[in-house]
Amino acid sequence: MQQIVNFFIRNKSFILFLLLFCVSLGLTIQSHSYHRTKFINSANWATGGIYKSANNIHDYFHLKEYNRQLLEENKRLRTALANDDKNIPIDSLPLDSATHLKYQFFPADVIKNSYALYNNFITIDKGANDSIAEDMGVITSKGVVGIVSSTSKHYASILSVLNSETEINAKIKNTNYFGTLKWDGKDFKSVQLLDIQRLAKIKVGDTVTTGGMSTIFPEGILIGKVSKVVLDQSENYHIITVNLFNDMSNLGHVYVIKNNHKQEILNLQNESNE
Repeated sequence: MQQIVNFFIRNKSFILFLLLFCVSLGLTIQSHSYHRTKFINSANWATGGIYKSANNIHDYFHLKEYNRQLLEENKRLRTALANDDKNIPIDSLPLDSATHLKYQFFPADVIKNSYALYNNFITIDKGANDSIAEDMGVITSKGVVGIVSSTSKHYASILSVLNSETEINAKIKNTNYFGTLKWDGKDFKSVQLLDIQRLAKIKVGDTVTTGGMSTIFPEGILIGKVSKVVLDQSENYHIITVNLFNDMSNLGHVYVIKNNHKQEILNLQNESNE
């Protein structure tokens, strides 16, 4: 306490100056509209800067929650688009259990990803307890990622599109030319579209999408753009190089696609084969 008293005694002149300066400043602001306006504007600028900084800090610590909300919104929009139904309740929470829909989308995060091997796999943080099962398609907002190969209770392994065993039905956008998408194990930025007949008029720059001829992916999911077209040795089919829209070396959030009509379609196909 004595030190505080001594401080005021030692600095009494400076403290008196500050006090008188504040009083004079206050009187000036109160008596002159111009000065009052300038003071208010300056105060608003200062407090605005403080509030903005505080809000940025708040937003930074809530990025995970914001990302979750965006994933939920994207999931609902993709569900509506894949089912081609304008009456789907986009903002309705029970959408996950809406089994009357043909397709449902489940968001997940990639926790492991390989892309430099000949047979690459991806691990996500959702599994059987989250309705994830084998042979479900996996995509990002940019395009196809792969197919679920196995699951545990809380995790799933994805057969990457960069895997020699992966085969995906694909087509040239806005045409009926279908083929099989495979990877030759060379460049992680591109895959090959095979079995497209030579009569098809394919040009560099054409967009390649999923064909919808399987129970895994809906039709029209983006894959990439044609970068090269050559005829195979028999000269009956094109071998098409497709540059992927996805950067397979940098995967974060993905969506797993569930086809609720899958078993019904497979049962019907089995009956036809018999």
